[in-house]
Amino acid sequence: MHLPDLGLQFIYARLAWGIVLAALFVALWPRRFALSSRAVALLTLVMVALQAMPGAASPAYWLGLAFQWPSAMLVGLCVATLYLNGKPGSRVMPDKLAMLIAASGIVLYLDAFGLISIGFFYWGFGPYAAPMLGLLLAVGSAVALARGKLMPPAFALLVAMMGFSILRLPTGNIWDALIDPLLWGWALVSLARQGTRRVFPVAAAARSTPL
Repeated sequence: MHLPDLGLQFIYARLAWGIVLAALFVALWPRRFALSSRAVALLTLVMVALQAMPGAASPAYWLGLAFQWPSAMLVGLCVATLYLNGKPGSRVMPDKLAMLIAASGIVLYLDAFGLISIGFFYWGFGPYAAPMLGLLLAVGSAVALARGKLMPPAFALLVAMMGFSILRLPTGNIWDALIDPLLWGWALVSLARQGTRRVFPVAAAARSTPL
């Protein structure tokens, strides 16, 4: 088991939480009051600077107590959210990615709670299989980017696997680089919203149809 340097984890946590909070702010910002690219960049710098405050004065301190570290995959998707800044037609969390994250989270959390005894999470610390999976995922995401496919997810995956392969961030476990409770919740909310959008038009059509 090869764990990342504690100092690198500290720096990663502060930077990552700043990016996540900035992306959350941008995502919740009313679309009728569009933020400029300069405003988004300034917001991100301010959020990162706030995380660098000492001790309990830093929001990252309290977020770390609740969630530990955000996954590198979440950070990559948040960077894509900041870059796209609500551009029409841009989706950072496509349905297939959301379904994959939701299903993976269910399996991993059931395994972590001991409801299924497979040891998936601990396998993520493996010295051979985990780095090999990280390398394959990095190559696959790089190929997808080169072909112009799945741009935000491929970018986020490439960032996550590079951080894991080179620095073993955030925890030395490949699953912690790929998924965390916040990313899992994002995927579930995204699926719920898409399901609602599909169900309500059908229900409306059914109500208008004579019995």
